[in-house]
Amino acid sequence: MSYRLLTYDAVGMPRAGILVADRVHDGARATGNPDWSTVLGALADWPAADEAFRALASRVATGLAGGTALAEVRLLAPILYPGNIFCAGANYTDHIDEMFRIMKQPPGPNMKELGDKPWHFVKTSRASVVGPGTRVPMPAHSAQVDWEVELAAVIGRTAKNVAPGDALGIVAGYTIANDLSARDANFRKLNPPTSPFHFDMLGGKCFEGSCPLGPWIVPASEIPDPQHLDMKLWINGELMQDSNTGRMIFDTAEQIAMLSSRITLYPGDVVLTGTPAGVGMGRQRFLKAGDQLKLWIEGIGELHHGMA
Repeated sequence: MSYRLLTYDAVGMPRAGILVADRVHDGARATGNPDWSTVLGALADWPAADEAFRALASRVATGLAGGTALAEVRLLAPILYPGNIFCAGANYTDHIDEMFRIMKQPPGPNMKELGDKPWHFVKTSRASVVGPGTRVPMPAHSAQVDWEVELAAVIGRTAKNVAPGDALGIVAGYTIANDLSARDANFRKLNPPTSPFHFDMLGGKCFEGSCPLGPWIVPASEIPDPQHLDMKLWINGELMQDSNTGRMIFDTAEQIAMLSSRITLYPGDVVLTGTPAGVGMGRQRFLKAGDQLKLWIEGIGELHHGMA
């Protein structure tokens, strides 16, 4: 039987939970291992934790009682807090075509076709990550806050210089992310586009609450091929993004391999793999206070959050 790994609020304290069917079991109490009281603790011992959580799911399937109904649990972001958050830029073919249309330029070869490698920027962790149901405050420095549904790979093993063919083997599981972006804060307007100091990734990508995550982590063994997942995003019930992870330019394994060639990846790091077409920039429409967002990725579930 399958399970989901999550973080829930236990009287003001975050605890790792194992969701089996519609009931949440405390990760540490149900397995007898106090080190697994947090998701980061479980990820640090991932092969053993995964095996124990699967055994728990099997016991539940054969009639083990206990746990708390999911409807009675307040979910937090599944990882409080990732060690590093790496975000892929310009990594979907349909999104690239969308951006070329905005710039009134003919589409050209993508970076993979030109022989380049994946590239990533970094989001802050503690300030940016929020969980399901959060009302993200609109940043005061931006009037163009955009949405970006993304598949997020959660690292479960320490790795350096991993080959693309082995890269998915270090993934513990997958969750959903919204890489919220302040489009009008991505640039330092007094520095011309030709300046090496024109871009401001901190202002554009790292405001408070800019990385909603959740609702849980699906073990990698239940998503053997992350490149064939439908994904959608709605705002106030209106469909905005509707694509598939098969449209990635650099697939998940290639991204992880590239990152590991530069730095050591650790359990609890998260890789946001890029967003498809349908973002607000392409429509010149942006988020506002009161908006309600729903993000869905096949095989994972739904992440809901609002803007305040």
